[in-house]
Amino acid sequence: GGADLHPRTPEGTHSPFSLTTGRAPPRRRNIQMAAWLLSAAQWWLVDHPAVSTFEWDERRTWGASPRFPAAVVFGYLALTFFLRGLLLATPRPGPPPRLRRLLRVVSPLHNAFLLLLSLAMAAGCSLAAASQMPSPAWIFCFPRGDTTPRGPVFFWAYVFYLSKVYELVDTLLILLAADRRRLSFLHVYHHAVVVGMCYLWLRARQSLLPVGLVTNASVHVVMYAYYLCSSVGWRWSPRWKRLVTNCQIVQFCFSFAV
Repeated sequence: GGADLHPRTPEGTHSPFSLTTGRAPPRRRNIQMAAWLLSAAQWWLVDHPAVSTFEWDERRTWGASPRFPAAVVFGYLALTFFLRGLLLATPRPGPPPRLRRLLRVVSPLHNAFLLLLSLAMAAGCSLAAASQMPSPAWIFCFPRGDTTPRGPVFFWAYVFYLSKVYELVDTLLILLAADRRRLSFLHVYHHAVVVGMCYLWLRARQSLLPVGLVTNASVHVVMYAYYLCSSVGWRWSPRWKRLVTNCQIVQFCFSFAV
């Protein structure tokens, strides 16, 4: 006999991802563990009521009004140009010592959060698409006029949209670090445009949305892993740096193609 690792639910039934242990060959235990992990991921990322019952509604969903992304982008550009003007007017080559120490703590936490969030979005949308699609063609082309923005795929599209709002913090950290080299026109343009683009993906129920989301989130896993390592002083070889840059360029072009 084995021991149930998960308590019973209030209804007296087992949770959908209970794991029974016992004396079994290593290969079988590995298969059981993989099956349990997949079942747990399926529950939390797809079947959880907050995910499975989600519905995008412009009147009730937070951030669904077109005024929200417009205000976010306008505020982002205004703050960026204001802080950039202060940066250019300051002869100091870097931030003050106290701010530098604060950034050494905040930057790794920011990068670690976006790394984990990107991983969750890539895995969640992949599992959601596999569960929600009526046929494989649905991933690439939603039926015309017959796609309601509800369910797990659109939940992760909503999380993805909000994550692009949070990613604007990237620019704030660059400005506070007085890193003139990283504050490029392409950086600011990309962050501003992506917020509106992800909003339109949701509002228009854009075909290829799952493909674009999983591709973008997967690239961001690699990108924020690199940023996290850099923020704690772990250096990658130039070959890996080029790979990260190339992945960003391909993902950037692919997002606009979608």
